[in-house]
Amino acid sequence: MVKVTAVEPHSRAERAGILPGDELVSINGEEIRDVLDYRFYLAEKKIDLALLRDETPYTVTIKKGTYDDVGLDFETPLMDEKQACRNKCVFCFIDQLPKGMRKSLYFKDDDSRLSFLHGNYITMTNMTDRDVDRIVKMRFSPINVSVHTTNPELRVEMMKNKRAGAVLAYLPKLAAAGIELHCQIVLCRGLNDGAELARTMRDLAALAPAVDSVSVVPAGLTDHRDGLYPLKPFTPVECAAVIRQVDAFAEECLEKYGSRLFFCADEFYLCAGLPIPDEEYYEGYPQLENGVGMIRSALEDFTAELDAAPDPAPGAEPRTVTVATGVAAEGLIRELARMTHEKYPYLTVNVKTVVNDFFGHSVTVSGLLTGQDIRAQLSDLELGDALLIPASALRAGEDVFLDDMTLSDLSTALGVPVIPTDENNLLREMLGEGDDPAF
Repeated sequence: MVKVTAVEPHSRAERAGILPGDELVSINGEEIRDVLDYRFYLAEKKIDLALLRDETPYTVTIKKGTYDDVGLDFETPLMDEKQACRNKCVFCFIDQLPKGMRKSLYFKDDDSRLSFLHGNYITMTNMTDRDVDRIVKMRFSPINVSVHTTNPELRVEMMKNKRAGAVLAYLPKLAAAGIELHCQIVLCRGLNDGAELARTMRDLAALAPAVDSVSVVPAGLTDHRDGLYPLKPFTPVECAAVIRQVDAFAEECLEKYGSRLFFCADEFYLCAGLPIPDEEYYEGYPQLENGVGMIRSALEDFTAELDAAPDPAPGAEPRTVTVATGVAAEGLIRELARMTHEKYPYLTVNVKTVVNDFFGHSVTVSGLLTGQDIRAQLSDLELGDALLIPASALRAGEDVFLDDMTLSDLSTALGVPVIPTDENNLLREMLGEGDDPAF
């Protein structure tokens, strides 16, 4: 049962007499608990809605197109509260955040609905048999699962949740129902690597083709781990060994299933000092959001855009920009700057690598840069006409860094325009063309 907060004017719901404040109980006799129930049971040409108004039940019937909306709005997009994570994973990044940040950053979600709707990864420890049955019935796919290990006892130890091992049984059930599974292994040195990693890869490969792809990602460790499990980062030699182990098994999978299935995150290659594989290796980048193939994808996309971009205009005015990047992407950004200057000689692109003092130097990704680190490390430099910063360092949909500094604050402090960029607009912003449709 969910509360209606608004009814769109002139909608079918308004014509049926539904009012804000009414409570939706069921559709065609099926209980409505959240947005998944609502959207699934709404997809009929004729729907009977059971509602309550001031605790008095009533029913309306609406005829419509199969996938047409009826004009009801609810308190939250999920029509329910987000499910908070009940685990205490030894590698949890949120537990490693410094104190004093905005409250929303400390919330951990572990919600199967967000996995389907937004691609969030879930551990399944919040799920029940009823949840799994609903996924199977409604054919919600794909589902993204943080597996980490298929050893039940080790999973309990790593996640500090007594259900962590038992819920592994949901994986074969979902696979048998044809639900596509994208999996993730956060690799912790001395815990789920080596022989345990081999076991996990074997167990997940046995669920192919339902298990579509698996990323192997090193645990992210900050300098704020006081009182937490004593994890240590992988050394360059160990990173190379992980790549060899994963690639050897992935080659077996390629021969058996026609797909590698298992892919190491870019971080392992950067730490090991090994070249990033070519584009064909990544099979369409199924694990891009987990940092698998991001460097190769960005390089290929940028190269294609640069090749298609207009030739430099005669007499173009000299332009200088600075691109701020994290340590991990430094090599990529320097190569993109070199390529751009080669085609546009009037353009100078200075690349400045910002070390992460806020979280710790072992955190190297650009998406975790803070405004204060950028300001402190670039404030005495000549930045040119603009400073380009990674858009991923900002809160989604806002101009605010993780440390609550705003773009405006940073621009004022540095005395230049600060422009968030990503792979879709980096070249245009380097050239000062903004949203020029010619690019």
